[in-house]
Amino acid sequence: MYKLLKQEGRARRGEFKTVHGTVQTPAFMNVGTSAAIKGGISSIDLVDLKCQVELCNTYHLHVRPGDDVIRAMGGLHQFMNWHRPILTDSGGFQVFSLAKLRKIKEEGVTFACHLDGKSSFMGPEESMRIQSNLGSTIAMAFDECIENPAPYDYTERSIARTTRWLARCKREMARLNELPDTINPNQMLFGINQGSTYADLRIRHMQEIAALDLNGYAIGGLAVGETAQEMYDTIEAVEPYMPMDKPRYLMGVGTPVNILEGVYRGVDLFDCVMPSRNARHGTLFTWEGIRIMHNEKYKTDSRPLDEHCGCPTCQNYSRGYLRHLFRVNEMLAMRLGVQHNLYFYNTLMEKIREALDTGTYEAFYRTWVPILGKRI
Repeated sequence: MYKLLKQEGRARRGEFKTVHGTVQTPAFMNVGTSAAIKGGISSIDLVDLKCQVELCNTYHLHVRPGDDVIRAMGGLHQFMNWHRPILTDSGGFQVFSLAKLRKIKEEGVTFACHLDGKSSFMGPEESMRIQSNLGSTIAMAFDECIENPAPYDYTERSIARTTRWLARCKREMARLNELPDTINPNQMLFGINQGSTYADLRIRHMQEIAALDLNGYAIGGLAVGETAQEMYDTIEAVEPYMPMDKPRYLMGVGTPVNILEGVYRGVDLFDCVMPSRNARHGTLFTWEGIRIMHNEKYKTDSRPLDEHCGCPTCQNYSRGYLRHLFRVNEMLAMRLGVQHNLYFYNTLMEKIREALDTGTYEAFYRTWVPILGKRI
């Protein structure tokens, strides 16, 4: 259940209650693709890094170790020792982006696994069954992830199919949640809005899926090649048609500036691999801007990475030491970098919520957009 606590312009401050705890929104979901954050960050670490929700990948967990294995282990929460909310994606994005030789029919998608080429099939019912086996807090509906740009007529046919698939997801999840041996009988379902960058198709699709009265709604199919402004324009077009009493999730986004812009336009939830992926390669976000730790200027710099940060990395190690670790490819570099970036993102969300609580988000947004996006 979502409760809107306060609003400033389109920006929303809320609470989202789930069976695994209450999420304070806006929030950033930390991405643990295969039930772990890449970079050596454990579920125990995530608590100290202020993570509220972890996102796991349905497709990858279905392939390895297998959703049947995770079910036998008591579900994802028990498997990875994480007892706060978990969101699982539907597997759709990976089916359409990683898998080869895919063939789309009304029933679902036949594709070749990206690991061994084995032929597999996934449709709405299969995705719901896999996510039910995982026992996540929130399951995402199975949708077609189309490329940007895509022809208008194909996009129109695609969103119609995605709507039909969503109705099947809803029916199957209702059935699964009623089974006596279901791991999480309170599993929630979020629908996904598609429509490329065509505002009229986005609006029509949002109106259609809003009528299904789901637990939440996501804007999908963005951050895949369109410009940032096109993404912002799409959010602005869709947001007025999203239910006020349900959480809004912008999938796969993004940079700190993208998040500030998304909140400004009414988004509640975000996820992205960027903080962990960039950190593993030495690109670290700070309250002064973006630092590239391979740079020569940090060679003998004894200051903390970010003098305004309370994460374990900044409290204990210098810029010079971090640069050295990245230069010699030490595993510790990845761990220290990832824990900093995740702490930074989660603290950014904390400060956004504080600004909304005090009615100062407009000023916060204007102050930090030009700072957080610059390289220093």
